[in-house]
Amino acid sequence: MTVPTDLPSTLGELRASGHRERGIKAEIRENLLAALTAGDEVWPGIFGFEDTVLPQLERALIAGHDFVLLGERGQGKTRLLRSLANLLDEWTPVIAGAELGEHPYSPITPESVRRAAELGDALPVTWRHRRERYFEKLATPDTSVADLVGDIDPIKVAEGRTLGDPETIAFGLIPRAHRGIVAVNELPDLAERIQVAMLNVMEERDIQVRGYTLRLPLDVVVVASANPEDYTNRGRIITPLKDRFGAEVRTHYPRDLEAEVGVIGQEAHLTAEVPPHLLQIIARFARYLRESHSVDQRSGVSARFAIAAAETVAASARHRSALLGEDDPVARVVDLGTVIDVLRGKLEFESGEEGREQAVLEHLLRRATADTAQQALGGIDVAPLVAAVADAAVTTGEQVSAKAVLAALPDLPVIDTIAERLSARTEGERAAALELALEALYLAKKIDKTTGDGETVYG
Repeated sequence: MTVPTDLPSTLGELRASGHRERGIKAEIRENLLAALTAGDEVWPGIFGFEDTVLPQLERALIAGHDFVLLGERGQGKTRLLRSLANLLDEWTPVIAGAELGEHPYSPITPESVRRAAELGDALPVTWRHRRERYFEKLATPDTSVADLVGDIDPIKVAEGRTLGDPETIAFGLIPRAHRGIVAVNELPDLAERIQVAMLNVMEERDIQVRGYTLRLPLDVVVVASANPEDYTNRGRIITPLKDRFGAEVRTHYPRDLEAEVGVIGQEAHLTAEVPPHLLQIIARFARYLRESHSVDQRSGVSARFAIAAAETVAASARHRSALLGEDDPVARVVDLGTVIDVLRGKLEFESGEEGREQAVLEHLLRRATADTAQQALGGIDVAPLVAAVADAAVTTGEQVSAKAVLAALPDLPVIDTIAERLSARTEGERAAALELALEALYLAKKIDKTTGDGETVYG
């Protein structure tokens, strides 16, 4: 980010501008309250948390609490944490060259205090963007105290400084997040002795490194994410550290279909058009998996599963278009089968379901397809379509173009009705709409379907 040229560049200019220093928690609180009062969108790109998670989170921020987001994998915890940066001032002043990004009014390290005393109003000031004030660390088992808090720098000792000199400390992530937000993902994966090292930083705001205590009035917001199972299985958040977090906010998967589809549409990178009804099938499929007793619900069914499913379906359509020379690839029902083949490894099944995984997935995908078709096409008289398929079979598959699918049933008015209901305009979209209707008729046992050699025949 390019720093605007009209901002003060020295301490004297900053004072003359009337700038007011705010603590990080006061800054977040005031900016959040101002956004809520103005009716601004505070959490862009967050779906399904409007009436549950977000009010709790906003109350925690207004209270000035550090907090933990607790929820299964793929519930958007990391995205939510990264959204916190939007609540910071766009630009904030820091002492130029300061290791911890201290405010010019309040230097805290010995070097910055000395420079401020020597230079006075000539102390150089630079500006830091809000994105540079959000720090994130994935808590891996090999994370050390030095990574998070700091350690003695042997080079500085070799230069002649004594071990008791505070300037011999190489600061870790949390002190470097001074006047910012530090997020620790998968906090229970931190070894317990590492969690202990965070206690003083979070409560007393001082740093203890190898027997030396450095009193620093650190101004940080510490947030974290965790999975519920981590509390008892892979690891746990030690009780004193849990006590230092002011709030624990439970997240969840989207509770309505619209939010689920919104997450897929926002996050998926689609290489071909995927009609809305197929996105709804994928969203319903993910939701049914989360309700299934055959799937291990302790590990959850991540939103990434549905996102990857949409991307796989789009890739299947793009692959077909490359083979057949189609210009505008559109995904069809026949492409849904690739989801099971490619993504079954992303799910964990209950131990008693060994050998039945494929059958479970196929059943739930059929159910999702039938329910979507019922909602999308309910009320349409499909008797003419059933009669037409009885006279002329419709073939689809990896090697069958949209044009060929439509050519099997030319000039059938009910197809126009189906296409209009699904807002299908192009040839590919009309073929996708027809396939949904045919699959629904098959699932309702009104027509037959045979599959083999890469082709599916409705007849």
